Amino acid sequence: MNLFSRYTPLQISIHLYAWSAIIWILFEIFTDSFSINPIQELEQRTGRHAITLLVLSLICTPLHTIFKWNEPLKRRRTLGLYAFMYAVIHVLIFVNFDYGLAWSLIVQTVFEKPYIVVGVITFLLLIPLAITSFDIWKIRLGKNWKRLHKTIYFIASLAVLHYAWSKKGDIFTLSGDIQRPLIYGLILALFLIIRIPAVKKFFASFSIERLFRFQKKNPTAD
Repeated sequence: MNLFSRYTPLQISIHLYAWSAIIWILFEIFTDSFSINPIQELEQRTGRHAITLLVLSLICTPLHTIFKWNEPLKRRRTLGLYAFMYAVIHVLIFVNFDYGLAWSLIVQTVFEKPYIVVGVITFLLLIPLAITSFDIWKIRLGKNWKRLHKTIYFIASLAVLHYAWSKKGDIFTLSGDIQRPLIYGLILALFLIIRIPAVKKFFASFSIERLFRFQKKNPTAD
């Protein structure tokens, strides 16, 4: 059976990208080219990939709103679950490899470092979203399902804050190693702006075909 007859190019791209972080990490490990600080590197890569996948899951609705592209709406759950998978791996690396399941030390560290508190809250809030991401829960929860899953924007904001706060720098003064967290924050802010009713209504009424017809009727003068 042809692969493209069962999966769309977007589906294939999502799965390939989602697994790319693990594949690349394994490649570097087996070729002895991994970081000299492997635990920290694993934490950072898995955490960063989790946030990237989370942000990509949020771009699906704007793509549909602006370009009238329906398929991204079908892929939000996949991207969200992959983001949760990497968040779980990120947490397991922290509690197991970094602290050897020494729970008293873990709890002490969590309360000593505010960015870890934010990370813990972010992870705990992601759990109910991951559990209820399947269709059966849409039926069981009814209107509450949509209310619950709208919290993803707040959770994503916490994830970006956790990432920015963990870097050596200050995102508020734009100093230090804050380029990536700042990019994530700007993208997330853009998604939130698009969700403003007036802005969303504008894009919902926007038509690419209408734009092409307008350009055809009003060609730019040479």
